Amino acid sequence: MTEELVAKPRFASRVGHWLSHAESGVLILIALVLIGLALILLGSSVLTLLDALMRGTIRELSIEILDSVLLVMMTMEIVYTVIVSLEGHTLAAEPFLIIGAIAAIRRMLVITAESTKQFENIELFRSTLVELGLLALIVIAIAIAIYMLRRSERFVTTTMADHLEDQHGTR
Repeated sequence: MTEELVAKPRFASRVGHWLSHAESGVLILIALVLIGLALILLGSSVLTLLDALMRGTIRELSIEILDSVLLVMMTMEIVYTVIVSLEGHTLAAEPFLIIGAIAAIRRMLVITAESTKQFENIELFRSTLVELGLLALIVIAIAIAIYMLRRSERFVTTTMADHLEDQHGTR
């Protein structure tokens, strides 16, 4: 009976160990794919920029180039999140908030660039303004969330240090 009880934890431990390695392998592959995507997007942006400079169409293509570069930033922020997950086997909230802020700002830039051509339709103009307003509120909410998250981490760190000092009587 005791051998059976000992065998179950060993089996579970081995399975957990192999699943952890599998998770790490998958995360590494995800990171590599994302890095490849970011490099391709960045290369495409550079080529578009060079082409626009040579043709004198930089003004017309600037939003497209900026949009692509911001997509590269978002992709690399996801890579950072994957790296954090690999190192600590935890999922951090802040990188996702940053990705959300970049995505909202990216959308705001695209809307702004496209809306300059669509002032004829008043309903479309109003819905564009509403969308821009909501995106601005989202960016503000994300900024507040990041601020609160960072403050709470400092509070937890300070509280833990105080607790350890109290336990060991070093005050």
